[in-house]
Amino acid sequence: MALIIRIDVDRPYGKHPLPRHILSRLSSDFSFPKIQALGFLEELKRMLQVLNERQARAYVFFRRCTLPQASILKLMDEGKHEAGLHLENSRSFETFLDEKKTLERHLGRPVFSVSKHGSGKAKHGFRHYPPYEPEKYQDWARRAQMKTVFGNLEDPSLEPARVGGLLFFPSAFWLEPYWRDTGRYSEDWLLANAPRRDTVMLVHPENVWESPEITRSFTRLVTELETRMLP
Repeated sequence: MALIIRIDVDRPYGKHPLPRHILSRLSSDFSFPKIQALGFLEELKRMLQVLNERQARAYVFFRRCTLPQASILKLMDEGKHEAGLHLENSRSFETFLDEKKTLERHLGRPVFSVSKHGSGKAKHGFRHYPPYEPEKYQDWARRAQMKTVFGNLEDPSLEPARVGGLLFFPSAFWLEPYWRDTGRYSEDWLLANAPRRDTVMLVHPENVWESPEITRSFTRLVTELETRMLP
């Protein structure tokens, strides 16, 4: 039993300062080059470096607009992290498969895990389909011979479910405090519970690195807790 780190890579250029936020929105909606000098996936790079220094492993979920460059893939290979699909256009099984195959072509390897971009409220870009329908993702993942679906509920005490060969985690410990009941689910709660039962911790790189407090929390948790990948 251990901490399972889930990294949702939502923004290719982060959100601060304003020019990087604009670049992220342009990249989400249109074809836009990946420019490292402007900070493409800079926050993810810093996060992977911290994880690698601590020999902590993670699942890293990519959208079309955050498909990683070679330097990110090198860090992921060095840390033995696993890439997954951060599903955006979830209108149908066909759109799901299209996104999965796009990511696999880019990586040159199959992907076995999926998470959903957004939790059913807001529309995040032209391609994004807002409804959150976890039962569909589980069915599609089984049909596509994937292994794990990560859900977006905010109660980290919910137990995972296994249906056939598929493992579904309905919820996560959202590290960013504005998505978490910090009274019930503190960092100390996670430190006490993760060693006893597999617990998913969800992070977004641009949010972790924009706040010194969240940065300290992330560093503390990945240092003090054992992490693992699922079989």
